[in-house]
Amino acid sequence: MSAAEVRLTAWVHGRVQGVGFRWWTRCRALELGLTGYAANQADGRVLVIAQGPRESGEELLRLLQGDATPGRVDNVVAAWSEASERIAGFSER
Repeated sequence: MSAAEVRLTAWVHGRVQGVGFRWWTRCRALELGLTGYAANQADGRVLVIAQGPRESGEELLRLLQGDATPGRVDNVVAAWSEASERIAGFSER
């Protein structure tokens, strides 16, 4: 893990379950060279954890907030932290 890696934690609100949103997020994250996962939450949100270079994480966040996502994103609540553990690949959970 590089010292320059950061972790983006994003809670995506809206109609984001059952519409291919996690798969779409996984594809965008892999294109950006990020590792992590996207997981459905019981309350209808999707939790996205993405690690890698800050610039790549910022681009993923812009994409999550954009109009090109599957379903409908109403709001994205994001937090940044130091990447504290290695995550291999990017998966849907």
